[in-house]
Amino acid sequence: MIISKSDTARNKASTIGARLKQARLNQDMTQTEVSEQSGLERRVIINAEKGKVSLEDLIAIMDALGMADQLNTLLPEQPISPIQLLKMRGQIRKRASGDNKRQSVANKQKLEKGGDEW
Repeated sequence: MIISKSDTARNKASTIGARLKQARLNQDMTQTEVSEQSGLERRVIINAEKGKVSLEDLIAIMDALGMADQLNTLLPEQPISPIQLLKMRGQIRKRASGDNKRQSVANKQKLEKGGDEW
């Protein structure tokens, strides 16, 4: 059950649901026990194990299964680029410009040509 970049979002969600179920079974917990510990209805646990779960409910289930520490692995903290901080004069970016793809293509072409303007 490896999640691949080429998998659809639905397949990735189903795989995560199957992993939740296996984690629950590995701890010899029933859906009812996870439900009670997470404060969620049993139906939410059933749906989560099928890959149909909200982010908040997923976190609550992972807490109940003692897996909250794995959230950092799921989505590690994203460091702010020092170059970006310099460009933004120390301000933390709150919005994307949407020009990223165009700029990176232009920068890549400059580098390939060997032209660097400093």
